[in-house]
Amino acid sequence: MPSHLSADRPAAQPPGRGSVDALISQTRRLKGDMDAVRRDTRPDGSDPQDRWQRALYDLALHQLDDLDQHLAQLRDGPPPVPAAPTSSEEPTVRAVPPTPRHGSLISRVGSAEWNLLTDEASWSAELYQILGRDPASPPLTLDELPSLVWDADRPKLTTMVTDCLIDAKPIDGEFRVVHPGGDIRTVHMMGEPVLDPDGSTASMWAVLRDVSELRRSQRAVSETRDSLHRHRHQAQTEHRLAVELQEAVLPPWRGSLRLPHQGPETLDLAAHCLPSTTSALIGGDWYDALELADGETLLSVGDLTGHGVAVTSGMATLLGAVRGMAVAGTQPGQLMAWLNQLLDATVQPALGSAVCCRYRPQTRTLVWAQAGHPAPLLFRDGTGRRLRAPAGVLLGATSGAVYEQAEETLRPGDLLVLHTEGLAPGRGESPHPSEADGERDTTAANRLLDLAPRLGEARTAQDCVRMIVAEFGEDEREDDACVLVAKVMS
Repeated sequence: MPSHLSADRPAAQPPGRGSVDALISQTRRLKGDMDAVRRDTRPDGSDPQDRWQRALYDLALHQLDDLDQHLAQLRDGPPPVPAAPTSSEEPTVRAVPPTPRHGSLISRVGSAEWNLLTDEASWSAELYQILGRDPASPPLTLDELPSLVWDADRPKLTTMVTDCLIDAKPIDGEFRVVHPGGDIRTVHMMGEPVLDPDGSTASMWAVLRDVSELRRSQRAVSETRDSLHRHRHQAQTEHRLAVELQEAVLPPWRGSLRLPHQGPETLDLAAHCLPSTTSALIGGDWYDALELADGETLLSVGDLTGHGVAVTSGMATLLGAVRGMAVAGTQPGQLMAWLNQLLDATVQPALGSAVCCRYRPQTRTLVWAQAGHPAPLLFRDGTGRRLRAPAGVLLGATSGAVYEQAEETLRPGDLLVLHTEGLAPGRGESPHPSEADGERDTTAANRLLDLAPRLGEARTAQDCVRMIVAEFGEDEREDDACVLVAKVMS
């Protein structure tokens, strides 16, 4: 490509072949390393962050491939410029450059010079492919060049060429060209005016590059980045809604809970929710204590499977149903059966587990039922045991399930601990000697029972909760977990 005397500097001397070869080797090593990392990503992953990373790798490889081919062209020198046909002869048939292999840039960089004094144009062979022109046709003049350009981009090209020829401004911009088959390609053009000895513009030279694939990769990065931002924003919004809904529904306990209308204090209550350590999603765990009109106290814990706003909303529905049925006098076994019917009738299938207890202070009797949930733990005189669980399947598992009830007589000083699953990772498999056949201890239950001597020395329910949080607070939990402690006072 001729580039005589630039408007502001002489043409730079090309670098030595050896130094360019070294740059090519470095570029190709980097391409190999980048491609190896790229292959380790999941190409069709559903995670927006995976898609964004994949798009970035693709863009980087496009740019490295461009650099590799440009350095090769720099090393080999400019390609020959085909001769223009004379007006008195048939146009000279130029050899069509071979179709490049996939990923090659040999045909994507071309050059041209337009002589303003003779109105002649010289194009490299590659430029014909970039602009979609027949190599046998003569090169277009500057006045004819806009005929190949997308209508919306013609004013941009005209402005760039005018500024270059009149004000000697370098050209550095992009426009779209339309090939005869309708394919639209994006072309990046860089050029400068060439001045004659008296300082007038004699010609204009330019390098044109097909950057369609590069821009397509950049758009993919932008789109996946925007998708990732939307995904994160949606996740943050859902998390905030789930937290607000959870806080609005669960008792806002800070320390011990005092039931408002109870006469002489019969139960000292405290609770705590331990969040998941591996996920920011809010689950469907709940804990609750409610004073009933007949003087009895409702205690319940439960867990609806899943995470997110929909699950938290479902948990709120279940908890509202538990409270409403308990206030109406429904006993725990029947209450569980109706909860199961409620889940079975929902539009979206769901599974849940729960423990529901009614404490009668006059007789210190605990009446309770469970649905596929860890049984309450009873601590007395420095030892602990799991209460024998009545029969009951998971809520939503089967229609028409029957839930049995159990009763336990408590004593002053007794400590009752209710908890949801997920308090500790893993599940033990050793049978507890005091339980019916087929029941197993969870790891959490065993660790809680090991705390029996210390819990027996605690003065308040809140002190017990602090001990439990200290024991389980550093564990890695895949789900949220709740614990409710009730201490019999009289």
